Amino acid sequence: MFSNKESFKIAFMDRLVSIHGKDVGATTIADQYYTLGTMVREYASSNWVKTNDVYKNAKTKQVYYLSMEFLLGKLLKNYLYNLDIYQISKDGLKELGIDIEVLMEEEPDAGLGNGGLGRLAADFMDSFASLNLPGHGCGIRYKYGLFEQKIIDGYQVEVPDYWLKEGNVWEVRKSDKAFEVRFGGKVITNTQNRELTFEHIDYEPVLAVPYDMPMVGYKNDTVNTLRLWGAESKMKHVDPADLSGQSYYKVIEYKRRTEAIEEFLYPDDSTEEGKVLRLKQQYFLVSASLQSILERFKRINDNLIDLPDKIAIHTNDTHPVLAIPELMRLLIDNEGLGWEQAWAITTKTISYTNHTILSEALETWPINLFQSLLPRIFMIIEEINERFCTKLWDTYPGDWDKIAKLAILSDDQVKMANLAVIGSHSVNGVSKLHSHILKNQLMKDYKKLMPNKFNNKTNGISHRRWLLVANPGLADIINDAIGRTWIENPKELQELKKYSNDQAFQQELQNVKNRNKKDLANWIYKQEGLVIDPSSIFDVHIKRMHAYKRQLLNLFHIIDLYRRLKENPNLGLTPRTFIFGGKAAPSYYLAKNVVKLINALAKVINQDKTIKNKIKIVFIKNYGVSDAERIIPATDVSEQISTASKEASGTGNMKFMMNGAMTIGTMDGANIEMGEAVGLENMFLFGLKPEEVLGFYKRGDYDVREIYNQDPRLKFILEQLISGPLGREDADFKSIYYSLLHNDEYFVLKDFASYVKAQNKISFAYSNQQEWLSKSILNIANSGEFSSDRTIQEYSKDIWNI
Repeated sequence: MFSNKESFKIAFMDRLVSIHGKDVGATTIADQYYTLGTMVREYASSNWVKTNDVYKNAKTKQVYYLSMEFLLGKLLKNYLYNLDIYQISKDGLKELGIDIEVLMEEEPDAGLGNGGLGRLAADFMDSFASLNLPGHGCGIRYKYGLFEQKIIDGYQVEVPDYWLKEGNVWEVRKSDKAFEVRFGGKVITNTQNRELTFEHIDYEPVLAVPYDMPMVGYKNDTVNTLRLWGAESKMKHVDPADLSGQSYYKVIEYKRRTEAIEEFLYPDDSTEEGKVLRLKQQYFLVSASLQSILERFKRINDNLIDLPDKIAIHTNDTHPVLAIPELMRLLIDNEGLGWEQAWAITTKTISYTNHTILSEALETWPINLFQSLLPRIFMIIEEINERFCTKLWDTYPGDWDKIAKLAILSDDQVKMANLAVIGSHSVNGVSKLHSHILKNQLMKDYKKLMPNKFNNKTNGISHRRWLLVANPGLADIINDAIGRTWIENPKELQELKKYSNDQAFQQELQNVKNRNKKDLANWIYKQEGLVIDPSSIFDVHIKRMHAYKRQLLNLFHIIDLYRRLKENPNLGLTPRTFIFGGKAAPSYYLAKNVVKLINALAKVINQDKTIKNKIKIVFIKNYGVSDAERIIPATDVSEQISTASKEASGTGNMKFMMNGAMTIGTMDGANIEMGEAVGLENMFLFGLKPEEVLGFYKRGDYDVREIYNQDPRLKFILEQLISGPLGREDADFKSIYYSLLHNDEYFVLKDFASYVKAQNKISFAYSNQQEWLSKSILNIANSGEFSSDRTIQEYSKDIWNI
């Protein structure tokens, strides 16, 4: 298509004219971005076709990764790097008077995810392709994603994020590959030739239409597929004039229900309507995906018994575990297999990753709601449950409490995590600590019954995305020092250890960090109108807003610093810029109050001239992947301060480590393994240990009032929430005040003193820049262990057998 700068320019101008009917000078940035995007997609398409042909002809075993989220961010720059055409495109566009960086900014972040779960899935797609592995994603093509976060008078306000407004240049709609998904209705059971048959009638059909996106490997010609399903009405072409008034409104309502399936990620499930929609989304994803997978399998394979040898289906957390009963339905109802045969195939094909021990994520559904929406699937789950409980009776005769705890159906609920464990051949956690808690606490009874099913796969991230693309300045000095082999083998970053005390390399690293900090400061000024000092410590806390992530602990330290500065404006304090970003779920009122508190505190501190700009607070509204790519390379201090035992792994912690930031964190999730890799002396750890937290939960003997009464700093801080400049401004903070003093479920007050000590150590360490830079280099050098390539290789060998 183009092999050099000149051929690129000709191809670009020809394409621009053919699409938009304009020459370069008359086009908009949007026109130019769309033109470049279509060229890049088509450039990848020949390899996309070849890759699928290779898999088909070799009858290669395929992995299908089912996830409710794929947090892709912008893709153009990533594709240009992976296809090895970035420099050609940049130089060609420059000669046409176009800045490629401006074009890349035009791309919207795909609204297909929210947090670490979705970003992990996106990095896994990169690793599948870059390792030449046959792995594909299956998700939903949300029109509006989660939501666009606006901040009005300090409050989070949610508005639709219409990221598809100008279309998605990367997707290819394949209406000929659509499948029907059925909701509601009833099931009629018949007997034919002494075999039970099941007929689903009076159901509401929804058409699942695939939109395929290329997942491009790094300079290796492999292009896998991310298939996103759009929901469409099967009555799309009904003429309302042919209907009576009543029928007309029924059609309109039906179309509205159908469209709702693909509108928003994670609809509010605090109402029954929201629960129905969320369950619909989950079944829509798995039913469409599994019908597609089976059809593709049958095109090139003769015997369904071979399915586990040719197909691996992985469920990313509990959201897609309806894949288990759906595969059973397809094998029994559509393919005519018997129960035992179908069950053996299903359990050998499906594997499951658990991402959290938080109860709200271990989903349950009211039986009456589930049965009415998915009658045939409920029948299959009933049968799975009955057969499993019969086996449990043999192991625990008469122990009804134990059986009810392990059953899929109990307490008028369908328990999805139980279904996931029972119906899959592998259950993995995502860090050593998390897997230990799963095996020895949350799922210990299952572990006794199925000891070989449980394993650990510590999460990882894509170094190509989060270092090579996001931080090219750092990548350049690494390339000059140790070569480029780390790009395809991130463990080669270990070679940087020998430069940890090299003053010339330290200076280069500091220069890169300073440029990144200046760039971020300029961007923040443009976005927020706030001037921040690039020479200050950039202390960053960018995560989903949740009580266990403990943004409050960070804020309490800031309030204490502010108090000390008010008492002594000449306090010898290294200036700090505290940067926050993250969204609170629309119905999570406490988290939304924390967003308000961050902004209220910023308003007070940022305007206070008496503290001589020694503290600034920034809240990045509508934080997303592209923001992370700006912020992480500029970060000095990475906040990973979740309550020990609550963060399954974390992936943000790894991104910061890779870019040379210092971690302040608890012994939680992958922080522990990061400490093992880099050395605890190169991190700033604090707080309760996981076993101490779990001990308090078990005994119920945490006395929050005792902590409060012993530390005058905490008294002052909490009083600010109900009085003083913060309390006077807003009564909302009383909910935070009372939640802490009545419960403090996540041990914010208990860990406060230890956290402040760790922050003081950071201030002292930062004053010795040579030692700080040495620690920074060691963090980068040891980050290769946390590559998503390593994680995917472990999954491939131990779980999927590819």
